[in-house]
Amino acid sequence: MSGRIDVHHHFLPPEYVAAWGEDTLAKTAAAGRLFGWSVARTLDLMGFAGIETAMLSISSPGFRLGDPDRARLCRFCNDLAAGIGRDHPGRFGMFANLPLPDLDLALTEIEYGLDVLGADGVTLYSNYQGRHLGDPGLQPMWQELNRRKAVVYVHPTQPAGGGWVPGISVSTLEFPFETTRTIVSLLYHGTPERFPDIRFIFSHAGGAMPYLAGRVATLSDVNPNFRQRGFAAVIPALRRFHYDITQAANPYTFRALLELVPVSQLLFGSDIPFASQSQIGLTITGLAELGLEPDQVLAIDRDNALALFARFAGPAT
Repeated sequence: MSGRIDVHHHFLPPEYVAAWGEDTLAKTAAAGRLFGWSVARTLDLMGFAGIETAMLSISSPGFRLGDPDRARLCRFCNDLAAGIGRDHPGRFGMFANLPLPDLDLALTEIEYGLDVLGADGVTLYSNYQGRHLGDPGLQPMWQELNRRKAVVYVHPTQPAGGGWVPGISVSTLEFPFETTRTIVSLLYHGTPERFPDIRFIFSHAGGAMPYLAGRVATLSDVNPNFRQRGFAAVIPALRRFHYDITQAANPYTFRALLELVPVSQLLFGSDIPFASQSQIGLTITGLAELGLEPDQVLAIDRDNALALFARFAGPAT
């Protein structure tokens, strides 16, 4: 076992699948189907991939259900993730889910998830009913997460209103674009500047952000409403974020990412259970073939994550 720490690792409780319907969830996946989830299968895949610790999170579409079902299902998933962690010490961490867009319920769940369950951070989606994460209405949540110096893992979800290319899964195109939209939304409203103690992790190498960083920096500079604008503000903010390398361990995507951020900001991600064993293998072999130094690969595989999640520094039991 290599001791990898996997920050992009989902779980699919049957209750969650039933709430949405398997067909709905399958449509978001590139394969158009679900590979199935169980703790036993997850542990098998972790063994194959050399993953010592996986940070559990719920993928898109999350908890966009009506009240009170949203809050009830969210709490159930948080309790389940914590229980999996207790049953397998050292093998699983968790990012607490929040029942947004209800801000009061979200603040309650932050307290419950971090203080009672001992979550390692929180999961947020790229938008809630079309409101991206820079939306000023979310400021009380950011204040609380900043006070706690929390890790915030951001996963994309489908954009509001549809409009994606027929026949192509939202995970193929819309997910990276959604991640990009929500990062730019945060910069536009100055969220990273206002709340500097939040530690952000963005999925899928930040979507299209590495390629568009220069464009956003240039064009934001002529928009007086852009809170963090221009090269002097945009690029340093992007360099402070963390990014997982899911679907990015190839020379085309990775080179753009590495031009933007140092290796210290990169984290391993598998996308289990949505990724097949062959896809996970491509990430591992792809990372090894990028020409990185051994200590850089180790940093991405494990050491950078330990800077965020120090409790996993010891060996799994």
